[in-house]
Amino acid sequence: MVHKTADINIKNKKATFEYELIEQFVAGLQLVGTEIKSIRGGKVSMGEAYCQFNQNELYVKNLHIAEYELGTCNNHIARRDRKLLLNRKELNKLEKKVKESGLTIVPVRMFVNEKGLAKLVISLARGKKTYDKRESLKQKDAQRDMDRMKKY
Repeated sequence: MVHKTADINIKNKKATFEYELIEQFVAGLQLVGTEIKSIRGGKVSMGEAYCQFNQNELYVKNLHIAEYELGTCNNHIARRDRKLLLNRKELNKLEKKVKESGLTIVPVRMFVNEKGLAKLVISLARGKKTYDKRESLKQKDAQRDMDRMKKY
């Protein structure tokens, strides 16, 4: 089973529904052992994942990367905290926004770049209210109906 690196594109659909995305950043991930093999296999779930600061470093928590099937005793822990690799300027900007305006940081998409490195697109986000979520569903249904009409 050979994967091209451009094929891996895992999205967090729950994030776009639950949050209003404000600003996006691309961050590297500090991985260990067999995690990259599981990512290339598409075995990632980021439904409940979120990002949090710990001692001026940003970590993604609750990101599930399934254990590699062919891994032995050296396999990784599926839901460990993983450090995000951003430059200091970006980290300071994110930390300031999160502290002062009550925004949160959520992972939106994971991909593997041309060099074979796993990257995580994170976004500053504000939680949507219930009526905003209903409005999003209405827009999605309307778009789906319009696409159906175009088809026929």
